[in-house]
Amino acid sequence: MTSSLTRASADEVGPTAEEIVVHGRRISLRQAGSGPVVLLIHGLASTNDTWNPALAELSSHCRVVAPDLPGYGASEAPPGDYSLGAYACVLRDLLDALGHRSATIVGHSLGGGVALQFAYQFPERCDRLVLVATGGLGRDVSPLLRAAALPGSELVLALVAHRHVAELGRSIGRWLHRAGVRPAGSVIEAARSYGALAEPPIRR
Repeated sequence: MTSSLTRASADEVGPTAEEIVVHGRRISLRQAGSGPVVLLIHGLASTNDTWNPALAELSSHCRVVAPDLPGYGASEAPPGDYSLGAYACVLRDLLDALGHRSATIVGHSLGGGVALQFAYQFPERCDRLVLVATGGLGRDVSPLLRAAALPGSELVLALVAHRHVAELGRSIGRWLHRAGVRPAGSVIEAARSYGALAEPPIRR
């Protein structure tokens, strides 16, 4: 396998952003700590920033690997297969490129579906499986997912999550910040997810 790892310049608190090229595809990730490997998979319309609150604690006794899935965050979004199985294969190749034989696989939301698929396809690579608010389990289906399955939903989403609307939201956020308003972490995460939907690859 041909791969290369570069460390991006960053001043953020916590693990430094890195990029690794696997099979010609650029994957953004964060790594920290040493010990048993823990692979953190973020959810729909999110990035590895989802795991920021947990990274410091986990990296004190584990080797934490938190990638942006292809099409999310700073990772590339080339045309191709974006199924759960394809994501699982990308993560297997990522572990190979980093020199990790196996890992505890942790997935949130969509990441939980990817984690389940990874455990199914590569059971020998999965030490433990941790699912956080994972879709696809149980009988209930999120109203948002039901709506997304309706004909024409992609057109509505493209309007609701248009770049101009997302930028307006960011401008309001900056104004509130200057005014001294500090939103809760859940509000910040929701805003990031909404902003991510302005990117066409994530709306696929």
